[in-house]
Amino acid sequence: MRNILKIMFCTLLVVSMGSCEDILEVVDISDEPVVLLAPAEGVIVTDSLVSFNWNGIDEADAYLIQVATPSFENASQILLDSVMVIDSTFQGTRISKVLSNNDYQWRVQAYNSGYQTEFSTHTFSVSNTD
Repeated sequence: MRNILKIMFCTLLVVSMGSCEDILEVVDISDEPVVLLAPAEGVIVTDSLVSFNWNGIDEADAYLIQVATPSFENASQILLDSVMVIDSTFQGTRISKVLSNNDYQWRVQAYNSGYQTEFSTHTFSVSNTD
């Protein structure tokens, strides 16, 4: 019994010497770029249903996606401002939105519990003749 208590005490001592940060290490993703795939920079989309796609970042827990017209610097309207949480039911890096003919900017930022990336931003236009 004494040996078991000694082992438990030594184990507790070793564990307590480390910090929670050592146990729950969060990967720093702040220098990782979010690569935007579509709509590409400067493209003219000819359909009112616009699909936004980007490459995921390992260790990201969520993505913030925003769409503004005509740009974020001179936004007359923010048309999409959504946080997409990655979990067992959602693993995607895409979302669709119906947009009218106009100029737009879209951007995505990745998050985890300790860090966030810079926004990646593209400009595009919608010109639907239907």
